[in-house]
Amino acid sequence: MTIIATAQATSAAPPAAFFAKWADMATWPEWNKDTEWVRLDGPFVQGATGTLKPKGGPKVSFVVERLTDDAFVDVSRLIGARLIFDHRVAVADGRTTVTVTVSIEGPLRRLWTKVMGRDLAASVGPDLAALVAVAEGVPA
Repeated sequence: MTIIATAQATSAAPPAAFFAKWADMATWPEWNKDTEWVRLDGPFVQGATGTLKPKGGPKVSFVVERLTDDAFVDVSRLIGARLIFDHRVAVADGRTTVTVTVSIEGPLRRLWTKVMGRDLAASVGPDLAALVAVAEGVPA
């Protein structure tokens, strides 16, 4: 597995606010500037599938591989690789820490990292900051 990027932010918003934004995938383009649209094929549950259209890229299918009280992991299948977005929340001292890690695994992970790794790495931090703003009720 290759880690492409990790970003972390702290917020006054509760974890439920982040899960509500993650579950409402049609609104992802409001805080994820590299995303044209996202469609979920049913409710936001573990095992759910959907399709995402990155700006300037082809549609990509994904699955909600893990969904717990403190984590949401979605995985997109690429040719010869799996692109993994791991979203985690933790609460301490009345504040929520959100961590997003983007990684890739599979025999063609090095190729895909060269193709899109730089753009993904550059967008994770700003997208997380925009998500925090939206979760806190501030327009992104």
